[in-house]
Amino acid sequence: MKVIRFSSTTVQKMCSRMDTRKVRIRQTVGKILQDVYQKRDEALTFYTKKFDQASLTPKQIPVSEAEISGAYQNIDADFIAGLKLAMQNISYFYKRQLKKSWKVRTEDGVVLGEHYVPMERVGVYVPGGTAPLISSVYMSVLPAKIAGVGEIYLATPPNARGEVNPNILAVANLLKVKAVYKLGGAQAIGAFAFGTKIVPKVDKIVGPGNMYVTEAKRQVFGYCDIDMLAGPSEVVIIANQFANPAHVVADLRAQAEHSSGMAVLITPTKKLAQAVRREVAEGYIIIVKNLDEAADVANQIAPEHLELLVKQPHNLLKKIRHAGAVFLGPYSPAALGDYVSGPSHVLPTSGTARFFSGLGVHDFRKSVHIIEYSKRALEKVAPAVEKIAGLEGMKEHINSIKARFA
Repeated sequence: MKVIRFSSTTVQKMCSRMDTRKVRIRQTVGKILQDVYQKRDEALTFYTKKFDQASLTPKQIPVSEAEISGAYQNIDADFIAGLKLAMQNISYFYKRQLKKSWKVRTEDGVVLGEHYVPMERVGVYVPGGTAPLISSVYMSVLPAKIAGVGEIYLATPPNARGEVNPNILAVANLLKVKAVYKLGGAQAIGAFAFGTKIVPKVDKIVGPGNMYVTEAKRQVFGYCDIDMLAGPSEVVIIANQFANPAHVVADLRAQAEHSSGMAVLITPTKKLAQAVRREVAEGYIIIVKNLDEAADVANQIAPEHLELLVKQPHNLLKKIRHAGAVFLGPYSPAALGDYVSGPSHVLPTSGTARFFSGLGVHDFRKSVHIIEYSKRALEKVAPAVEKIAGLEGMKEHINSIKARFA
């Protein structure tokens, strides 16, 4: 690991790491999306062959019931037990997020409120390939189900034989996903955004993916909604003399299992920095003066996962403003959040935790504003409406008010 100071240019680059999209990626994704928009299912089969080496007809893109039944034959019983625990914890967390519709009434007869409505269709993207993210299925689908989404669809890339990971299929089936499609990359995002004969158009696309998937989500925003622009996985650890060096090393090594991403230790303790540097090859160690400065650095980086391995983590938490998820104390490693703790592991990366939140029930519901005025209430505000509308030159707006008192 490289040891750097808070003031170094490397730290500044960490804080602006979102601005890394290459023109080539934008152009490649744009071409794929244009083809999907124009050629629909024909483009899906073409790019599935090109990128996944799987020769499929349009009718073979949806996973069949026989394939789903066959998937259960390869499922480990212990996995089902772990899955039930994870689903229980996630459901508990997200049920607490549900907001109730509300209304208020004033003495003048004004009724204002919000009516919360779930989205009708959502598309979930789950990476496949060499590291199929099985956990991303329940981490993305469960918040949508608890929000009340009517139809949930899932896309995941097939292998060269046209097969989908059996664990992904089994979990999707247990969660009653309406359909699973053998689609990966930008073409899967395009299919959900535009719709084809085989794949329905959805209201929102969620789930992690590589740089092509992320760029595709950025380009289709507006045709549908998206959750966030997620990049490579990240972990930042704030630790001092009270931290167990073995815990710090283990968590940084866990981060290194991801093919790309960022692993950073922020510490005011040089002895800890030296011990960790001997054991971990990849990543950075940022030396700071104290924990206040450590919190400042972490807020500037705005990481996906932030661990607080200090004596009083709750006190330090008060100074944290920007992070996807914060893990407090020695027995809360980031890996816990990846699988079973409760909150979704679909989290903002690349500094976007400054303005994005982790995936939640709120991502799958929208509010409809409720407005009702009595004649008396309208009469009281009519002069204000007429004055403002007049300044804007909206004569018919004024007439629509006056018509009520003609």
